[in-house]
Amino acid sequence: MKRSREEVNTSLLHITLAEFLELYNKNMPAHFPRASVVLLKKFKESHETLFKHGDLWSLDSHRKKLIDWLPRNSNLSS
Repeated sequence: MKRSREEVNTSLLHITLAEFLELYNKNMPAHFPRASVVLLKKFKESHETLFKHGDLWSLDSHRKKLIDWLPRNSNLSS
């Protein structure tokens, strides 16, 4: 299945944490753990080498790693 041009472009953009949070949670299945600002900040701390553009996020670069990390770490939100 081919992605639309807009979807590909959105995935490649470097976006803020708030934009990433909204897009990430919007496209995840209902049963999957939701990301939060606290969890994203903890993810960033533990994966500093993935953030070559400072505080900017990318769906293309960070989504898969977060999908793998989040179920094991979703209890860190407090």
